[in-house]
Amino acid sequence: MYTSDETALAALCARFRPLLARWARFLLARAGGGALDADDLVQAALLRALRGIDAFDMRGEAALLGWLRRILLNEVRDELRRRHSRGEVVAIDANLAADGDPVGAVLAHERARAYTSALRALNARQRRHVRLRVEHGMSFGEIAAATGGSEDGARMVVARAMRVLSEQLSPLAAAA
Repeated sequence: MYTSDETALAALCARFRPLLARWARFLLARAGGGALDADDLVQAALLRALRGIDAFDMRGEAALLGWLRRILLNEVRDELRRRHSRGEVVAIDANLAADGDPVGAVLAHERARAYTSALRALNARQRRHVRLRVEHGMSFGEIAAATGGSEDGARMVVARAMRVLSEQLSPLAAAA
């Protein structure tokens, strides 16, 4: 039988699983580890979180998402290190773009690196909002709930941040 805390945690994990899976796929694509199974890494991260829940100081949903993201990032890094130490190389076919174009795969990787670099031009609040919107696919209402702001405020922060990102990424677009 679950306690109310365990039931609430299970519900939050179920809610965040799709967000974490999208972020894991993003991280893996950026790292060139396309052959890795994002769902397995999300599962491992959630299990690690459940085992360490006693050490977590619940300060709200946003704190939980941040904690889960950190655990997932560590899982992804650990898996990439394990594969590297075993000398495994991801097959070129696993990194091909959807149309089977290796050049497209390289360009997608370069775009992901440029995006990561452009994020540095944003302040911490803007970075957080953009990541929640772009990497996690959250709605403005969900961003507002996660950050303790309003939906309109979340929309404004994201819009301003996207203008900055657009300026940072415009040289990349001009080169394409």
